[in-house]
Amino acid sequence: MVELSWFDVVRFPSGVTMISEPGHSEDVKSYLVEGARDVAVLDTGMGVGDFAGLVATLSDRNPIVLHSHAHFDHIGASAQFARVRVHASEAGALRAGYPNERFRAWFTPEHLVGNRLPATFDPQRAAIAGCEPDGFLTEGDVIDLGERVLHVYHTPGHSPGGITLVDHAARIMFPGDAIYAGPMFAYRDYSDPVAYRASLRRIAELATQVDVIYPSHNRSPLEPELAQAMHEAYERIWAGRAPDERRPECDVFQFDSYAFWLRPGSYGN
Repeated sequence: MVELSWFDVVRFPSGVTMISEPGHSEDVKSYLVEGARDVAVLDTGMGVGDFAGLVATLSDRNPIVLHSHAHFDHIGASAQFARVRVHASEAGALRAGYPNERFRAWFTPEHLVGNRLPATFDPQRAAIAGCEPDGFLTEGDVIDLGERVLHVYHTPGHSPGGITLVDHAARIMFPGDAIYAGPMFAYRDYSDPVAYRASLRRIAELATQVDVIYPSHNRSPLEPELAQAMHEAYERIWAGRAPDERRPECDVFQFDSYAFWLRPGSYGN
């Protein structure tokens, strides 16, 4: 029996199941997409609880992990799966895993919501094991799950290997961390605000071909119109909109349900 204290499971139409982790401020979401032969596992969460065991109870298909990117909160259980794919630019992060000295800092009281940590999870000892990918996700790839395909679009900016997956037949999109209702982080050393501009434009175009967007954090699902709104908001930043807040490490541009955090001097025409 898989302990569900850490996870919430929601089944959506079109063979999509969301596994969320609301006990943490990241509120990360992973998804299962059912084909006739395989189930795509879109990210593997934070590494708390028996994620792989939960997947096995939710689908009897052969799992294949498809990573939106390789940040710690998306690769937690990847080493427990035989088939794992990621963009080549983030394969090193997947192989490295996440050591305890970094991991435990995410489980201090300010990051936790409620009392949902499993009794078997010890933040002072836990770490994310490294994982060797068995293949890579590349622009233009078509992932065949059996009578269902996912199209791969490279959408960097938040991170160099950001991937958006689209099921054109079902009219659904999975943009990873490229868009969601919350702060969009593009100020880290590995972020690229210029590439992010092109990615937002592309995601807005793809959003005209879908009815539902399933993001990797916070409110889900999202309406496709939000993708267009975020693209237009980002263009206003590049056209000269002033930041709402200036921090030492980033400028913050606040909009309705989302914000962009950008390095000073890294944006604008």
